[in-house]
Amino acid sequence: MESLSFRPGRAFLSVNSPIVPWTVVFEDEGIAGYFYACDRSQTTQEQSILDAMLIYNVGSLQNPEAERLAAVEWSRDGLQAVLYLDGSAQALFDFAARQGFCRMNFPNFVAAQGDQWQKSSHAWSEAALQRFESALYA
Repeated sequence: MESLSFRPGRAFLSVNSPIVPWTVVFEDEGIAGYFYACDRSQTTQEQSILDAMLIYNVGSLQNPEAERLAAVEWSRDGLQAVLYLDGSAQALFDFAARQGFCRMNFPNFVAAQGDQWQKSSHAWSEAALQRFESALYA
């Protein structure tokens, strides 16, 4: 598990999967915190982003000046990653299923022809998190 202590408004945590080419990135550039699923085999940053999920808006956080802890844990097979904020799971990317889940369920897009990643819903799945955590500690 890799982690970062930060204050909302400025954070960057990039964690590579043990399986090439997957990477996840947690980033807060001032207004909001996002979690990205990335394919680092792509040549440009824009092409490398497979999906993005809103984790929080800084203005809506309770006590936004408080120090926080962001942590990313990869599954043993390197195909799933969970973002924890202050010990609570906020988002999960499943690279095998090409799907993301987050507590904010945002943003969602109309499915386009040729999309390889499911982006029409990012609804939180407690079942997906339980499968992830049980596999880690099995």
